[in-house]
Amino acid sequence: MDITNKIAIVTGAGRGIGRGISLVFAQNGADIVVADINVEDAQSVAAEVEKLGRKALALHVDVTDQESVETMVHEAISRFGRIDILVNNAGVIGAEGWEDRDVSSEEDWDVIYEVNVKGMNRVTRAVIPYMKERRYGKIINISSQAGRQGAPDNPYAISKAGVISLTQGSATELAPYDINVNAICPGILRTPMWERIAVRQEQFLESSQGLTPAEVFDKNIRERIPLGREQTPEDIGYTAAFLASDYAKNITGQAINVSGGSRMN
Repeated sequence: MDITNKIAIVTGAGRGIGRGISLVFAQNGADIVVADINVEDAQSVAAEVEKLGRKALALHVDVTDQESVETMVHEAISRFGRIDILVNNAGVIGAEGWEDRDVSSEEDWDVIYEVNVKGMNRVTRAVIPYMKERRYGKIINISSQAGRQGAPDNPYAISKAGVISLTQGSATELAPYDINVNAICPGILRTPMWERIAVRQEQFLESSQGLTPAEVFDKNIRERIPLGREQTPEDIGYTAAFLASDYAKNITGQAINVSGGSRMN
């Protein structure tokens, strides 16, 4: 997983999976543009990257805003001179109050699609010209096991299926420029996003009522993960680092499950 001296942008890097990817990348030699809508979280992760001996640039970015995305890319190029790797990790589970609704609202649909699909495409399109110019690049999109199987009235799952489709389309488009595009489908990770899922399940899923968020999480691991253990942000980071390395030069257009066997397609 040698990515020594590579320059990586990681969106949604301030916590959870994005933080795990950023730190694994730094451990494997990369310098990181730590991009997050919460700049304080980004600064905290950037400090951790620097403690690992790598360079870091913490930036505020809102992937729903074209100007914000373009500013991020411009600052990354100004600081490091190039972009070798893009990890599209920024994502949401729903609008504010989602965990207290049994049925997704119109706002949930709009917010999820704007961030998870349009936002990912927006960032990718902003980075592509720089990768095309050098005829080199690694793009890694964070999807989800939820995108592997349809679910009724589940805009998050539908958005993550869209991520896989976006990955395949981008991989075909960019292959002539020697740019690899792949997706990772995480399983169940104890992240702030999953805390919201646990709160919602406790309220609206009969079998989870009366349980704490930690107990809901453990119950899902027991019932849904054949290997019987949770996945971690670092697990996603290791897979992302492999895909970002030249060892994966002949892998493109793939969606790789890191889900403990809960999805085997």
